[in-house]
Amino acid sequence: MAFSIKRILLATDFSACAERAMEYASSLAALWKADLCVMTVLELYPGMVPEYTVNKMYLDHVRGDATQRLDRIQAYLKKKEQAITTRIETGIPSQAIQTVAESSAADLLVVGTHGRTGLDHVLIGSTAERVVRMAPCPVLTVKADKSGGHAEAIGAIKRIVVPIDLSSCSLDALEYAAQFAKHIGASVTILHAMEPVAYGLDFSLSHAKEWKRQREYLEERLTILSACLTSFGIKTDHALKPGMPADSIASYVTQHRYDVMIMGTHGRRGISHILVGSIAGAMLRHASCPVLTVRQIDFGVGHQRVVPLGES
Repeated sequence: MAFSIKRILLATDFSACAERAMEYASSLAALWKADLCVMTVLELYPGMVPEYTVNKMYLDHVRGDATQRLDRIQAYLKKKEQAITTRIETGIPSQAIQTVAESSAADLLVVGTHGRTGLDHVLIGSTAERVVRMAPCPVLTVKADKSGGHAEAIGAIKRIVVPIDLSSCSLDALEYAAQFAKHIGASVTILHAMEPVAYGLDFSLSHAKEWKRQREYLEERLTILSACLTSFGIKTDHALKPGMPADSIASYVTQHRYDVMIMGTHGRRGISHILVGSIAGAMLRHASCPVLTVRQIDFGVGHQRVVPLGES
């Protein structure tokens, strides 16, 4: 069974960053020939009874506004020959989005980052990490374009960077990146952040040799993984960057102006924490390009892996 993206869910709060996310979602839907659903959430937290007069007036107002905005999105995408479905949910944004993603069996969830009050709780800080952690499918987070323009989204996805720590979840993310890149004709850079080791006052030649051996081992693994993707028909290179993972990854991506970062979540402790917790949150907030996080992925029965999970 070939890897594919059949259903894309876009969660929008109608902010500038959500508009840019819409361009990515629309372009990806066209490229994959996927169904596109655009949803928004009317923020209503526990304790706010919908039937109360004030709450009902609020919901009626924001529902009317949301309906008009969704109609405009539908008309805009119709001109691009992109058919969509729309839906309006009520509740806690992160929970509502998760529920819809699950019920619709979405293959990809797309959201903007730094939205306004409402879905912005989904898109920044700890809530963003919660959405990535809770989502039943990969999540593409897209920031607003600093230049103020719209993304020519798919045309811009030519170079993908994949931070890995050699854990199974990061290798799954690399597998996902290989399938994704193959379909859209993008190149891939495999990036490993090699954390500095503190040896204390007893640093010796043996420690230097150990560090060198570790670097040679990592270089060998990265070379093998690069060869796997190259044999799959993807232009691939790799980089081994010493330094603290969050800073090293963010600066490298900014310096080399990648179009999309694809990374795994829920890695192990140690170097693998580039993939979880505060590091994932740091990438969502500070990466200079959209970030596609892969938490768990079912590649389908009979899928032939490009990226081996173990030593190779």
